[in-house]
Amino acid sequence: MIPHALQALRAIVMRELFKFSRQYGRLASALVRPLLWLAVFAAGFRNVFGVSIVEPYDTYIPYDVYIAPGLVGMVLLFNGMQSSLAMVYDREMGLMRLLLTAPLPRPWILFSKLCATAVLSLAQAVAFVVVAALLGTALPVWGTHTPMVLLAAVSAALMLGALGLLLSVHIKQLENFAGTMNFVIFPMYFMSTALYPLWKLEESGAGWIYQVARFNPFTHAVEWLRFALYGKDAGLSPWIVLGTLLLCFGLASWGYDPQRGFGALSKRPAGAA
Repeated sequence: MIPHALQALRAIVMRELFKFSRQYGRLASALVRPLLWLAVFAAGFRNVFGVSIVEPYDTYIPYDVYIAPGLVGMVLLFNGMQSSLAMVYDREMGLMRLLLTAPLPRPWILFSKLCATAVLSLAQAVAFVVVAALLGTALPVWGTHTPMVLLAAVSAALMLGALGLLLSVHIKQLENFAGTMNFVIFPMYFMSTALYPLWKLEESGAGWIYQVARFNPFTHAVEWLRFALYGKDAGLSPWIVLGTLLLCFGLASWGYDPQRGFGALSKRPAGAA
């Protein structure tokens, strides 16, 4: 049973990697968005945080250095959400139904899809880090803190992939994905510490945005990654990320259960409307 399950995991991950390798524009589109923020937006605010030292930094930093971990998070976030679009597409084409009828526990199949999403997210994040370094914004990824950075990045990729998996339960048609962009992705990104620290939000008087950002799981994913880059303790952020991962994956597995949600479609008679 275990060798069969591992073979299925490998097959699903390799299928997604092979599909991604044929989508030449997907990597480019994944990199253009954060690189525009880094090269254009950050250029106008390069020294906005030069007047203050914020954790986990021990000295003054330019703005592009501050937002770089947030832009890595952007890559992970958008790929995690794009995975939900791919799930909806596979469901409409019937591929997902065939996959879910495999003689394996359904949570394991969903976990395999989640692992495939995380692998693609991390590959795109590595590509962004390399290009950002070529543009002059180098992150301390390699060194004594590399295991901490990898743990934070993998956990963030899995959490955001699990969120995308959960959204795919409730998105019934591809046309509804635009609403997901407007009501999930953008608020989650902009109401976080990806672009500005929490103290800036509180200092500016944006109280409700500050509170939303505090409880936003994406904030804690970015902060865990940001602190890990410098070998600092991220506080409760790792636990919030891991807790959100387990919660989203558990709810997604419940939603894909054969007795409810999408799984119930597999029990419809062949001629049912």
